[in-house]
Amino acid sequence: MNEFFKKLMDQVGKLWGKWTLVQKLVLGGVVLAAIVGVVALLSVSSTPTMVKLLQTPLASDDELRQITSRLDTEGIPYQVGEGRLLLVKDQKTALRAKAILIREDLIPKGTDPWAIFDLERWTLTDFERNVNLRRAITESVKRHIEALDDVDKASVTIVMPEKELFQTDQRPVTASVILFPKPGADLSQNRKKIEGIQRILKFAVEGLADENIVITDKDGIILNDFTNLADFDRLQQTKQEQKIIQELEAKYRALVLKALQQIYTADRVRDLNIKIDMDMSKKIVKTEEYYPVTIKPRTPGSPYDDSEIVPSITVSKNTNTTTWEGTGFNPEGPAGAEAQTAPAYKDLQNMVGKMTQNQTTQNEDVNKRNIDEIHSPGIERVTVSANIDGQWNWKFDKSGKAVITPQGGLDREYLAVPAEELKQAEALVQNAIGYDKSRGDSVTVQNIRVDRSVQFKAEDQDYRNQQQFNQIILYSLIGLSILMIAFIIFRIVSRELERRRRIAEEKRALEQQMLRENAIRQAEEQQIEVSMSVEERKRLELQEHAINMAKDHPEDVAQLIRTWIREE
Repeated sequence: MNEFFKKLMDQVGKLWGKWTLVQKLVLGGVVLAAIVGVVALLSVSSTPTMVKLLQTPLASDDELRQITSRLDTEGIPYQVGEGRLLLVKDQKTALRAKAILIREDLIPKGTDPWAIFDLERWTLTDFERNVNLRRAITESVKRHIEALDDVDKASVTIVMPEKELFQTDQRPVTASVILFPKPGADLSQNRKKIEGIQRILKFAVEGLADENIVITDKDGIILNDFTNLADFDRLQQTKQEQKIIQELEAKYRALVLKALQQIYTADRVRDLNIKIDMDMSKKIVKTEEYYPVTIKPRTPGSPYDDSEIVPSITVSKNTNTTTWEGTGFNPEGPAGAEAQTAPAYKDLQNMVGKMTQNQTTQNEDVNKRNIDEIHSPGIERVTVSANIDGQWNWKFDKSGKAVITPQGGLDREYLAVPAEELKQAEALVQNAIGYDKSRGDSVTVQNIRVDRSVQFKAEDQDYRNQQQFNQIILYSLIGLSILMIAFIIFRIVSRELERRRRIAEEKRALEQQMLRENAIRQAEEQQIEVSMSVEERKRLELQEHAINMAKDHPEDVAQLIRTWIREE
């Protein structure tokens, strides 16, 4: 053994000598991490395990203070974990603390009452199994009810008594449900929905009867007391009947309005009233009918009816004939006694009579059938009243302008609907509703003038606004035309004045030039030296050049002058 350890140490020493520094550091880190992990595991496993006292966290500080105060009084150690969860050191301490809290009524609201049985044990008693079964059934029924669309929340309590030896001693299974409907749900007014919830309970809980189920709302009103819902059912049925009548009236009203408004426009046909009386009772009618016997049916394809129909068929016939002839009956008394014949019979004595009697008995057979009919709700009477307004037309004068009243409005005339058209409209309405005179239907179509004062005021105002707008446009056009004419006249006058001014200036310049030239000419003739400016010399040279050009090319000069005149 010592040699094995010695060889192992030698091999480890050789390997250690061959490793590099990095490999040695990695190995040292791994060994150190393993040692730290083992130490941490031992420290954690050595800490006592804490058990939850309650499965749900405490909602308020008051509940936490009351429970912790009571635990301190009883000397039970505890810890407050995250989320206000109370923790104790072991399961035994948790059971003792729960018993104290239940006895002192310190269990917080919202805590599952069955949570005290949630214990981890190796064995279970029959009582605990029954409790778990009851919890499972209760939770399943609660989930089923809360899965309904109209239920927001439900509280379910089911009581299953212990089984007794004798049936007479057995107490019944009972169930109570508190429903919290969703906003807008008609759960408390819908009998079928309540019956559905009651049936869910019956099928989920064995032995549960209708009389042992109580379903209430949050206000404590019993919802499954169907014996007191007779009046409510009657009201519901009445509402359904009224709804059917209203839908039928709306349908007929739409048909009649559509037919009349397509002819007279929607503005003229606005008043339409329809009243339908319906018999909502259910009737069963039994009829016994007798009808003739057909001996021979009609030949197919025959141009005339060759069938043979008789009222009845003779089944048996018996005829008896009796003939009697002789004196009449003469009753007499016993022999030796005076006859006591009545006077009426004495008158018939010694008369001979004859009688013949024929009697026939005949049995006839006819066709017979029995008819059983169920009459559904039907229409008893339909009444319709409609009003068709006439037409309002504007009055125009000979020039085609609308006539204005002294009050400043448009003058109108009313054209009433002719009586023939009213009769035609009445026939149209009768066909639309399926008029039946025998059941007392009534259709009235009249022409009553509708008050349109508000509409006429709006039309008059629009007409006046339009006229004012037209006048503004007309006056604006006239003013614009006057301005344009004035501008054209001003332009012509200004151009004429400018032309005259220019002509006058040219004339004055020409006169001055002529005077200057004459003066220069005279000075030259007198051999007097005259000083001339550069501009005057250029002007003189241009003038001489123009004169020479006019003499040499008179046509070109004339064309140039005409061009100047046109430009001016």
